[in-house]
Amino acid sequence: MTSLAKDSPATDSWEPAYARRAERMKASEIRELLKLLDQPGIISFAGGIPDPRLFPAEAAAEACAAALATPASAGAALQYSVSEGYGPLVAWIAREMTRLGSPAAPENIVMTAGSQQALDFLGKLLISPGDTALVTAPAYLGALQAFSAYEPRYDTIRPEHGNRTPQSYADAAKAAAPSGQVKLAYVVPDFDNPTGETLSLEARHHLLRLARELDAPILEDSAYQALRFEGASLPTLQALDIAQQGSLDASRVIYLGTFSKTIAPGLRVGWICASRAIIRRLVLIKQASDLNLSVINQMVMHRLAATRYEALVETARDHYRIKRDAILGALEAHMPKSVRWTKPQGGLFVWATLPEGIDGALLLKRAVAEAKVAFVPGGAFFHDGGGDNTIRLSYSLPTATEIGEGIRRLASLL
Repeated sequence: MTSLAKDSPATDSWEPAYARRAERMKASEIRELLKLLDQPGIISFAGGIPDPRLFPAEAAAEACAAALATPASAGAALQYSVSEGYGPLVAWIAREMTRLGSPAAPENIVMTAGSQQALDFLGKLLISPGDTALVTAPAYLGALQAFSAYEPRYDTIRPEHGNRTPQSYADAAKAAAPSGQVKLAYVVPDFDNPTGETLSLEARHHLLRLARELDAPILEDSAYQALRFEGASLPTLQALDIAQQGSLDASRVIYLGTFSKTIAPGLRVGWICASRAIIRRLVLIKQASDLNLSVINQMVMHRLAATRYEALVETARDHYRIKRDAILGALEAHMPKSVRWTKPQGGLFVWATLPEGIDGALLLKRAVAEAKVAFVPGGAFFHDGGGDNTIRLSYSLPTATEIGEGIRRLASLL
């Protein structure tokens, strides 16, 4: 599918100087679609970004003032620091991971600029050209962007269906690149971006068994895990693996966490929780990348997390549950019977499958022009070029009233 980013009319005279990996770097469909938010009258289901009405602006201002209140504190807040992260925040995260079933020490944590930087670091650490990355289809677009720069090939995992045999994945990897290996499996197990679906307990065990037999790590992207509206919480993949392997240092699961969906994305504070051996390697990558995450941002985030994390998460759950209910109700009321959609128990997304022959990218052009509605065409999330008749709908930004009106307009167009 053609990117929505406009190509520059000028010839790029630097093209011969670029590394081969530059050819695999594509503009984000979602980042381009965010520009539509500035157009008057557009109801946008495009960007899966938090509702700014939830941001703890006053508390963040107080936390920032506290960080700068004394010469000693201000000196630390505005100075370089260790690559691993701000000690009190790292300790808070280690306790939170322990609560989630991953008994972690500070040495099992490294701070990152959100989960996106974590994905880039892990691609750099694990993928050599020709190696295979196992991903779902569809998969989070940002992960495909982060990994693609390191020149992998992709293969599809379907944990809910028990996957293929491990040998078939290994054989496919060798056939594609004689020196290549299956190097990682990437999943968003809870309220997936883009589908909104959650891996069952059985599927989690399928995936862990595959990882053991392939001797490959699992990257567990848990950006939405805290945003569960209903139903019983499922154990993390890392917690399940630790129960089998005996310790975090023996686990094959690398957990990616973030405060972007629960507190605020603008501070760019995320983390990786993994074995100490992996964390030591990631610290070296971070030292070569950005030295350290902004200390003042970490200090502000620590104060917010330590004093009001549970309250902020509960408010976010209540807020997004109302919107989830609004979009499911509107879809049920207005959509043709030929359209199918997921029914998420949490997170920010609904995934809709349109009748065969309707192209989501072409529909978007008409939806913006004729109905003043935006969404993300589903083809952007498929590594193999599929999904033309699918779309992602995010309900995080519009009000419940706007959600109802936007779905009505889209359904009328269909």
